[in-house]
Amino acid sequence: MIDAQSMRSNQDKSGSCPYDDLYIYHLSGRLTSHDNIPKNTFIGNWEEDDYSFLFFSQPAFEGIQHLLRTQPQLSYIDSYCMSYEQWQGTSFTAFDHGPFQIVAPWHDHVHHGPNKRTLILDPGLVFGTGTHPTTRDCLDAVQLAFRRHSPSSALDLGTGTGILALAVARLGCQFNLAVDLNLLAATTAARNVRLNCLEQQVMVVQGYAEDFIDCAADLVMANVHYAVMQKLIQSKGFKNKKCYILSGLMRSEAKQVKMDVERLPAKIFKSWTHNGIWHTFYGEFDH
Repeated sequence: MIDAQSMRSNQDKSGSCPYDDLYIYHLSGRLTSHDNIPKNTFIGNWEEDDYSFLFFSQPAFEGIQHLLRTQPQLSYIDSYCMSYEQWQGTSFTAFDHGPFQIVAPWHDHVHHGPNKRTLILDPGLVFGTGTHPTTRDCLDAVQLAFRRHSPSSALDLGTGTGILALAVARLGCQFNLAVDLNLLAATTAARNVRLNCLEQQVMVVQGYAEDFIDCAADLVMANVHYAVMQKLIQSKGFKNKKCYILSGLMRSEAKQVKMDVERLPAKIFKSWTHNGIWHTFYGEFDH
């Protein structure tokens, strides 16, 4: 398990990203404890299947060797050094999208008018700075949902950095549950909730999306793997919502999801497509 201290953000450099070079150690197996990790340089642990990726702000090979000796279920695969921008695939610059202003904690918060809603977002090691086409399409879909239904409760399944949960909270949604299976993503989203002072509106949990789809909510937002999305669409809880946003779909997946949804007492009100690759749906149920 990883605690909040593992996602520390060394914000001692005003106006610049606190994450510089990343030293990444790729291990086979999962950690049973973080006790033997050099805490002063440890940033976080990304777990994927039966692999662990440990991130440090300084070289930590001696610490990794000690970790391998104390936790024999682990084995060393490789190590990498890259810049934070290389890891994220792009630099994170503040930007506006519709009524939202997305800024990092190390950016100056510049408000462009009284109706601008600022989202403070520290992606940490999690992919999701808000620049991906599906994220921006989801933000457009969120605005559409509020124009039509003004949902008072929402589920954000596959929350990542928490950006969609933050967005619906900023638009006035009072009860929001954000879920991610990846523990580091859930930890990152929870930190972003605190950065935005939205703890009274957004709760973040780590777990399976299908375990939470039955929770009562007006709006469900799902940006998850296709196999998981199929389970969500087939569940009773999905049918009990007022409206939905489904995203992260490739072309063939989107075609099948569209067919599955149209078998329900539901309709797709609007869809977004980028380069014929990424698909996002906003729809409503006929209750």
